Amino acid sequence: MTMDILFLRDFRLEMIIGLYEWERKAPQPVMLDLEIGLYDHKAGHTDDVADTIDYGKVAARIQEVVATREIRLVETLGELIADIVRTEFGAPWVRVAVRKLAILRGVKELGIIVERGSRL
Repeated sequence: MTMDILFLRDFRLEMIIGLYEWERKAPQPVMLDLEIGLYDHKAGHTDDVADTIDYGKVAARIQEVVATREIRLVETLGELIADIVRTEFGAPWVRVAVRKLAILRGVKELGIIVERGSRL
């Protein structure tokens, strides 16, 4: 079985995230890269968004969730986003990279990559 991968790169969020009090005083930029597996290639033939995962709806849902949830760890954010994409949008496989920018002296970015599901 083959898989197509729908992706969103450099998806920027402004959110409160972090362990330390100084991190939680103001929103900070968080960058996401999402890769969403699609087994059904129907949309490539029908040209109909109803036959695929609507990336606009995925982005809006992620923005909605981060605006309403208190999150401390990049691991938690990655897991939450992977769960949303798989359970709410039906993706069989997802990879989420979460990056916090310039949070530590001498470190340009830090983060995690969460991969869930099967790529058969």
